[in-house]
Amino acid sequence: MNIGAPRGTVDLLPKDTRKWQYVEEKIKAICRAYHYEEIRTPTFEHTEIFQRSVGDTTDIVQKEMYTFTDRGGRSLTLRPEGTASVARAYVQNKLYGDPNQPHKLFYFMELFRYERPQHGRMRQLHQFGVEVLGARNPAVDVEVIDLAMTIYRTLGLKSLKLVINSLGDKESRKAYREALVSHFIPHKEELCSDCQLRLEQNPLRLLDCKKDAEHPAMEEAPSILDYLNDASRHYFDEVLNLLTEIGIDYEVDPNLVRGLDYYNHTAFEIMSEAEGFGAITTLAGGGRYDGLIEELGGPETPGIGFGMGIERLLLALEAENIELPIDQSLDCYLVTMGEIQQKAVFKIVHELRQNGIQVDQDYQGRKVKAQFKAANRLHAKYVLVLGEEELSKEIINVKDMESGEQIEVKLSQLVQTLKEKL
Repeated sequence: MNIGAPRGTVDLLPKDTRKWQYVEEKIKAICRAYHYEEIRTPTFEHTEIFQRSVGDTTDIVQKEMYTFTDRGGRSLTLRPEGTASVARAYVQNKLYGDPNQPHKLFYFMELFRYERPQHGRMRQLHQFGVEVLGARNPAVDVEVIDLAMTIYRTLGLKSLKLVINSLGDKESRKAYREALVSHFIPHKEELCSDCQLRLEQNPLRLLDCKKDAEHPAMEEAPSILDYLNDASRHYFDEVLNLLTEIGIDYEVDPNLVRGLDYYNHTAFEIMSEAEGFGAITTLAGGGRYDGLIEELGGPETPGIGFGMGIERLLLALEAENIELPIDQSLDCYLVTMGEIQQKAVFKIVHELRQNGIQVDQDYQGRKVKAQFKAANRLHAKYVLVLGEEELSKEIINVKDMESGEQIEVKLSQLVQTLKEKL
């Protein structure tokens, strides 16, 4: 029997989850400042949701999805990305009818992709993301990018690079598609099998190929920026101007197309330039996807968002030697002496907890010395010492573990005394 975790998954133990909780709480606080609200969607969706939104020709749909048939004969898929699920929820729940627009949403999701596990890329991954639905405005694009950069900077990351591009509107993309086909057709037989298929189905995906990245045809490929119409160029210029206005540096990369079919106009990635971070430097990526809501049966609704891998965020913090200020101390530890009534002890512990005081006690019948050692290991700020005599007098000894000072406190005043000290 194989009792190990499946390949591409890991257990997050308490020593790990403390970091995750700290990061998640910081992110939620930033989302509140930007007035984003949380959305939670099912872990699996009907497979066609991803086929129609992400795109049949993408690697995610063709190679990476965990798809199964349920007992009712329905094809379901564990979500491989977050935007499609949020878009489906937006349409199904008719959020487009809400007078408060746009909807500014954030989520924490577990995603599932069947790909080769490697450092920072697992088959079960954790992602934070935002989606803004209902506003086509360069300021919204920049707000989304700013939110992502604020998260990284708040957590202490400095070695960051924002890479940005415009994929233009439908008219611009059509003109660019034709230019790419004309450019790559003479080299078709030199390309990998995937790219030969992409050339027919979705030529923009050629620029996202890892196998043919060094092919001369890739380096000589036409730039989409040369095919933007006036409206698309103006929109992109406004995005860049607003980024400059708030002091966010960027690098324009005409080959940045992202890996999903629904992107148009603004596309971006945030990368780590920290030494030793690894070959895959992307921390977050996203862009505008006007047209996706219509694809899922909703009304014309512009949208933009990004996804941020939590695993990769933690790796970036590690690469920059950033220690998160996590408080691992315990407020109080109750040490008992002699044959103390368990009911009386448990009542004291219960009362402290009900008043928001973090407290633990010995459950293994250890000697007093061993209990003090346990309190030290748990970094207890105060040790509460209770013996039979103290209990009979309705008092308890409170020891400050840092100063060594010890005082007697009436049990009736214990909560108030600890609140003042803590």
